[in-house]
Amino acid sequence: MEPFNESLLIALDRADSEEVIFQALVSAASRLGFEHVAYGLRLAVPVSNPKVITLNNYPKTWQERYQSEGYLAVDASVRHGSLSQEPLLWTDEVFASSRQLWAEAKDQGLRHGWAQSSLDGFGIGGMLTLSRSGEALTRTELDAKQVEMRWLVQAAHLSLSRLMKPKYTVQPDTPLTHREIEILKWSADGKTAADIGDILAISIPTVNFHIRNAIQKMKAANKTAAVVQALMAGLLN
Repeated sequence: MEPFNESLLIALDRADSEEVIFQALVSAASRLGFEHVAYGLRLAVPVSNPKVITLNNYPKTWQERYQSEGYLAVDASVRHGSLSQEPLLWTDEVFASSRQLWAEAKDQGLRHGWAQSSLDGFGIGGMLTLSRSGEALTRTELDAKQVEMRWLVQAAHLSLSRLMKPKYTVQPDTPLTHREIEILKWSADGKTAADIGDILAISIPTVNFHIRNAIQKMKAANKTAAVVQALMAGLLN
């Protein structure tokens, strides 16, 4: 049998869609003793209301109930994941503030779970949740599997964000020029057109010319929006 990490890496490397990646994660989770997998990816844009994408193999009735009741807003595990990258074990204490959600989840077979979030340099956050309906998770089991479980968190985030980020971030039809990127970088650091002109030894009108071009290419409303979109798209790295 192939080592756990090796077989998953092969599957993820060949994946060309988020559905294929998710099925590889489900298979890997099954090898670790979990029947249910959920992954939530929060993009950094739009900044005012970041888009959240979720993938899971939970029972259909629970997916519909979770959405209709707006449980995402009160889910204690999601709240923990947005504040910390430390692993979280599902317990009655964790869900003390959302008892109805917890009771209904257990009725649907989601009784024992573990979750951990991750955050990358582009501001994209994700959380992997592994759960099952059978035996409770013991400390002995967690200690034995924690390396592979944490590795799975990072593999899920890297592979899913790789495919999903380009779909939801602005990529200009015409690439930004080296000068436009340079000026947007300085703008991101709070430099004015006059400051940038002095730094690059060019005139203020020339700086503004490049800024206007960058705004147009990024389909942005203004310079600030162009800077944010270019940064989130990885164009300023």
